[in-house]
Amino acid sequence: MRLVTAWVLISSTTSLVVNGFQTSSPLVTSASSTSQSSTSKYVATATMSASSSAMSYDEVNKLAFRALQRQCKELGLSAVGTTAALRGRLLEHFGLTREVTLQSEAPAATAAEIEELCATDGITFCDESDPDFDFKSLLNEVMRKSSVGHWKSATRKLKKLDKRYSTPDRPVPREAYLAVLEACSANRLNGARASEPARKILEDMAENDYEIPVDLANTCVVNSLGDGPGATHDDCGGIDAALAMVAAVESSPNGSDALTDATYGRLVSALALDGAVEEAILVLRSMVAEKSFTPPLSIFADVAKAAAKSDDHAEDVLQVLTYAKAAGYELDNIAAVEAGRDLLASGVIAAEKMDNLALGLRLLTAAAKAEGCAPDDGDALVASSSSAAQRASTLIHKRAIQQACKDNSWKLAVKLLELMPRRGLTPATSVWRSVLTTCCKNEKSRKATAILLDWVTLAKEGKAEKPPVSVFNTVVNTCEVCGEEELTVRVLDVMRETLETEGNIITFNIALKRLAKTGNVMACEGILIGMLNEGIEPNVVSYTTVIGACAKDGMKNAQMASLWLQRMRSRNVTPNFHTYNTALAACLDGKLESTFIGSKIATEMVEDARKEIACGRKGSVNFKSTLPDTYTKFLGRELMKQLRDNWRNGDIDMALAKTTTRVPLLKLVDFTNTPSDDVAGAIQCDIDDDDEGEIEEQDYEFTLLKDLHKDDHRTAMV
Repeated sequence: MRLVTAWVLISSTTSLVVNGFQTSSPLVTSASSTSQSSTSKYVATATMSASSSAMSYDEVNKLAFRALQRQCKELGLSAVGTTAALRGRLLEHFGLTREVTLQSEAPAATAAEIEELCATDGITFCDESDPDFDFKSLLNEVMRKSSVGHWKSATRKLKKLDKRYSTPDRPVPREAYLAVLEACSANRLNGARASEPARKILEDMAENDYEIPVDLANTCVVNSLGDGPGATHDDCGGIDAALAMVAAVESSPNGSDALTDATYGRLVSALALDGAVEEAILVLRSMVAEKSFTPPLSIFADVAKAAAKSDDHAEDVLQVLTYAKAAGYELDNIAAVEAGRDLLASGVIAAEKMDNLALGLRLLTAAAKAEGCAPDDGDALVASSSSAAQRASTLIHKRAIQQACKDNSWKLAVKLLELMPRRGLTPATSVWRSVLTTCCKNEKSRKATAILLDWVTLAKEGKAEKPPVSVFNTVVNTCEVCGEEELTVRVLDVMRETLETEGNIITFNIALKRLAKTGNVMACEGILIGMLNEGIEPNVVSYTTVIGACAKDGMKNAQMASLWLQRMRSRNVTPNFHTYNTALAACLDGKLESTFIGSKIATEMVEDARKEIACGRKGSVNFKSTLPDTYTKFLGRELMKQLRDNWRNGDIDMALAKTTTRVPLLKLVDFTNTPSDDVAGAIQCDIDDDDEGEIEEQDYEFTLLKDLHKDDHRTAMV
């Protein structure tokens, strides 16, 4: 009875504070209310600190591994270590660290009281119990539960063993940790549900400087990663658990070499899939630069894909390519496998986002060099590997071609255009037209024709739109300028077959120009008749070109030139100064009859010019103006010299010639832009009902023809 009373008294004089919470006997409640213990003061202080800090105790404990690392970095703390180490740093930083202390608060019993209560009166006590009984008993339970695969029960008992019975002199043995860890790792960490217990065991083993078996370490890390969000499996495991395990293994004895490249690669792929590009690149760099691993191409491809999806990480793809080269891969060979093509495709996508055309073309060229891609080429497979890769490849080629055309580099533009269909890319109409125009500017008629025929072939196969008439006109004109008669005819035939049309007025005018160069007036007349049959009304350019056929050296025909002037007037087409100049040039054949016709034409031109000054001009100068220019006056003087030769040869009386034939020529040579008032008053102006839009269209047509044709403007052959 006295022992029982003594035990009650001793129990009532002590209080135990565990994990920051104080428990006391009811016998000393009143005493403790007047005297607050130091531990309770600490708890209050910690509570106040937590409430005033950025994070509370519970918030810190809920942070996952990566969140702990980020928080440590933001606070300037070391972000290296296990989960417990990181969490401890944060708790210490916020002043939330809690200790386990045993304190006496109630007044201790006096020696006399204890002696009186504990007097044995001749009774002798002998304790023969095993002081390690509880430790050994619980350890046996841990081993037994682990042996039968009861990982949950084994984990709980291991935790109890560590918290209650282990001491620095008597720690939990390594075999216990390994037994429970093996039970947890079975069946892929029991469907990843045992990820957290396995993580904690690995961290405890690392803290106790226990060596972790290589197989168990790799198994735990790999099996903690699933296919769900954040690499979880049914909301268990995930990237944070895997990273924490890696940190624990690497901090254990000989742990720096414990994890294999396959384990690290699985972690890198999970990070990339989760969008953590920067973290994935850091781990990948560690694998290549620090551990000298050679990861599979699929690992590089996974990281590159994730980086290429974001505009902010496009440059990170270049780092991945650099690491791939550092790992021993050659860009010219990797397109032989699918993972290599995916890596190159990501590089092309990133190059397009960075507008690095040279890099994009370089990667596609590297893919083309790979062997073993039959039946297709490596560059075609890379460009068609995804819709994003196809779009990026198309844009890169388009921009590169536009830049080449801007630099007038027709060879580069042609080469890039030829590569597009081979790589499964469809050039836009603007791309075809730009390359053709550049070739035509450089008078590369054969190359322009070949490109046009390729365009037509793709259009027949449904891989491109049909070339418009204007493109055919450009190529026809280039062939004409270069003297390629056969190519001219061939292009015209292809146009008829492709577009089922004879072309537009520009096409006919180009054909007229080709015939006019040969002086074939009758053939030109046939072209005009064909225009009318097609419902195309010849314009002033058409008639001027026909008259130019009458002005060819050695084949001048003043009568036909005058006849065509009458014909164009009958079709309500007004001659302009180019038309008159061409007709006057046709009269310089030395014949008196031609001189008479030239004098008549001069009269008509002077009348039209005076009318234009009095009434004003409507429309383009090139199309509508009849005012004589310097070349007109030159032709007038040449006709007067011809007239002088005529009277010297006795073909006409000099006095008669001076009073009749020479008068209009003199007026033409002496013409000014300010007619006298009496002349201006006698002129009646016609009302021009031409639509302004039509005038602008004609002006554009003339400008286009003028730019395309390279003949001397004095011949007025356009």
